[in-house]
Amino acid sequence: MERVYVSDITLKRIGNAPDYSLSFREKIDLAEELDRLGVSIIETAGIENLKTDSLLIKSIASAVGQSVVAVPVDLEGQMLEATWEALKDAAHPRLQVPAPVSTVQMEYLTHMKPDDLVQAIAKTIKACKELCDEVEFIALDASRSEPDFLRQVLNTAIDAGAGILTICDTAGTMFPYEFRAFLRGIIEDVDGADKVRIGVSCANELALADACALAAIQTGAREIKATAIDLNTVSLANLAKLVSQKGYTFNVQTGIRMAQLGRSMDRIEWLCKTHRSKGSPFDYGVAQVEEDFLALHAHEDRATVVRVARQMGYDLSEDDEGKVYEAFLRIAGKKGSVGRKELDAIVASVAMQVPPTYQVKSYVINSGNVITATAHIVLTKEDEDLEGVSVGDGPVDAAFLAIENITGYHYELDDFQIQAVTQGREAMAETVVKLRSNGNVYSGYGISTDIIGASIRAYVSALNKIVYEEVS
Repeated sequence: MERVYVSDITLKRIGNAPDYSLSFREKIDLAEELDRLGVSIIETAGIENLKTDSLLIKSIASAVGQSVVAVPVDLEGQMLEATWEALKDAAHPRLQVPAPVSTVQMEYLTHMKPDDLVQAIAKTIKACKELCDEVEFIALDASRSEPDFLRQVLNTAIDAGAGILTICDTAGTMFPYEFRAFLRGIIEDVDGADKVRIGVSCANELALADACALAAIQTGAREIKATAIDLNTVSLANLAKLVSQKGYTFNVQTGIRMAQLGRSMDRIEWLCKTHRSKGSPFDYGVAQVEEDFLALHAHEDRATVVRVARQMGYDLSEDDEGKVYEAFLRIAGKKGSVGRKELDAIVASVAMQVPPTYQVKSYVINSGNVITATAHIVLTKEDEDLEGVSVGDGPVDAAFLAIENITGYHYELDDFQIQAVTQGREAMAETVVKLRSNGNVYSGYGISTDIIGASIRAYVSALNKIVYEEVS
């Protein structure tokens, strides 16, 4: 059987979807879930914010092992080098060159005349091909373009080195039989179409995107863009089920792991639809903690430990790398192995120790099952007392929000961990708080017999690291 490549565009589309939101960490979690599911290609948005978006692409490229990671570049090529620098370490990288090919979109989005657009497409694809073996050209709004011009553009893309041509029905107004005829005309009339992979992207304006995708597969398309959630395009779950049950009629199959499909879709739905509650420092909901599959053993070398720490989001200096590795060896020597949470605690307690800009002076927390949790926090900064008062969904929620009120900034709360380190009534609680700023992770560590106090100190510890690095 031939393979139909499923290209998931959830990460690329979700930034423009008002009903969904993902934190930096959740975007990486989503990419990992899609990779485990067996999606052929995972597409991300291009670079707009150089520092944050580059780090996200680099993190996804590092986290994804089986799927192709695809990132678009602009026709002007301004972000090409930066995009490739972030993407190049992916196991299977792909550069994409999208361009509007209908008259209306061409003039509105690119302000180019047809001849200029053709030249820009050729130039950008050739530049991409010099860096990356796999290059895709995406013909946006192709179903409303002039037929002769569309064929000229596609021939140009093939000649320039594109190995995948994606034809987009951006308007989503075609019936399946119309889209099949449209696609058949392209395949028959474009020179070299039989030597490249034809892909399609179908909008769901008439609720016919899935049917149009099947019509495209029947016509010869072998790559379909889909999303794991409802984003007005082909449904990943529906496509996988349709091909699984009826693919034999076209002699095709996908690489989707059908036994895992339902669980992955539930997980992705949870990730994308869990909103930050109003007035809360937590950027996403609380899920059941999954088993920690990370196990670094005492024999691991420094490079391996540092690589794992970087995959977890930490950007360590050479000095901090040495400190983290020394602490790792001490703990691994006693326990035999170190898990993800323990590595978090190591980084938080030994890396990037900075002079404290903020110090905890006092805190008062009121909480119960019949009252709303409140927090009154006093921090000192340059011998000045700064007070913050807030309410929250719980005592930790209220405490963290009070600190935000003091500093005037909200940082993405990447992770929050609590665990007991001693037993008995006077047990010590160890907390790790991971904050993300401009894509980088900063972790703080706190320990106390008071869980709330340990949490506040861990948050302030991470906060001090952000302030030190971004102000100094």
